[in-house]
Amino acid sequence: MNIKFRLILMNFMQFFIWGSWLITIGAYWFQNKHWSGAQFGAIFSTMGISAIFMPALTGIISDRFINAEKLYGTMHILAAAALFTLPLVNNPSTFFWVMLLNMLFYMPTLSLSITVAYSALKNSNIDVVQKYPPIRIWGTIGFIVALWVVSLSHNETSPNQFYIASAISLALGIYSFTLPKCPPLLIKTGNKSFINSLGLNAFVLFKTPRFAIFFAFSMLLGAALQLTNAYGDTFIHDFKNVAEYRGSIAVRYPAIIMSISQISETLFILAIPFFLRKFGIKYVMLFSMLAWVLRFGLFAFGDPAGGLWMIILSCIVYGMAFDFFNISGSLFVETQIAPEIRGSAQGLFMMMVNGFGALFGSFTSGVIIDKFFTYADHSKNWQGIWLSFSGYALAIAIIFPFVFRNKNDSVIKNIPVTA
Repeated sequence: MNIKFRLILMNFMQFFIWGSWLITIGAYWFQNKHWSGAQFGAIFSTMGISAIFMPALTGIISDRFINAEKLYGTMHILAAAALFTLPLVNNPSTFFWVMLLNMLFYMPTLSLSITVAYSALKNSNIDVVQKYPPIRIWGTIGFIVALWVVSLSHNETSPNQFYIASAISLALGIYSFTLPKCPPLLIKTGNKSFINSLGLNAFVLFKTPRFAIFFAFSMLLGAALQLTNAYGDTFIHDFKNVAEYRGSIAVRYPAIIMSISQISETLFILAIPFFLRKFGIKYVMLFSMLAWVLRFGLFAFGDPAGGLWMIILSCIVYGMAFDFFNISGSLFVETQIAPEIRGSAQGLFMMMVNGFGALFGSFTSGVIIDKFFTYADHSKNWQGIWLSFSGYALAIAIIFPFVFRNKNDSVIKNIPVTA
């Protein structure tokens, strides 16, 4: 089977799993279980907690001890078991621990999937920067398909969303063992240093100023991503409490409206090679930050009626906000490091974005929303929430170009654009 098709199938299922519940779990939590908002914030923090150490740990393991594709498959099989258990839980505290277990297995698969893809492509002498984005686009398509399946089957508030995710996770886990072999490479170096013996080679990247700054901003933008995941669907659901919006399409099918964000990703992913070649990584990352400003700002003034165009435009802008940093960031790491530390370096990037960044975003936003933007009747001042998030992204965008310097930007800029 064609290597690119095999990686396309891997990416499709990888993000179908996440799309089955990530955007709709808020509706399940508040509409089905009626548990508290503070407890919901803790549920979303499981992504950050697990991503702080699991991607880096599994990256070290795949660099030194176990084939990446086998570790990847094992993680998905274990995650499938946890997802299957979630609907059986009727206590928010227990739900937290089961979700944490699921995320401990799932979060490292995000970086492991990149490691498997980059390794397989390079072993086949295929240009990673040029060919990976059209492969990765199918992950976004998988996410969209999952959202539509869950929404059109009216499972947005149903526990069935977790059963769907569990089934695909099990299938991907089994399929992963048929992927091209990605054996550890560090064992071939003969390096007996203390850092190498612990598999911590990638952490030396923090000693390089441009990498230290890159990872710091990865964390800050990871917080922005967490905000839109946690509150986007719930924001639209809340319009049902306003009579004039209650019967609108956006309120009836919020997950489908939110899926426009992923549809826009498919276009921006394909544009990444051109933008990297034309502008370089620094400006591509800056474009991402400015897109986050628009993403949140448009939400602040949108509504499901006359302001629906602003919500839709916000979803379109999301494609640039998310992909121009996350995917370009992983390509930046890949082009700047030795292949022997590919797994741990990608895990380190994921740790900063989905680990420390997500944790920072979850806890900080929860405190700020409860303290400043929640009324006595527990309703939310959504305009104030989104404007504060937009201001946060704007501050990052203003600071970034003055502190990030990348002398090796030409490594990414001088690439072919043709598919």
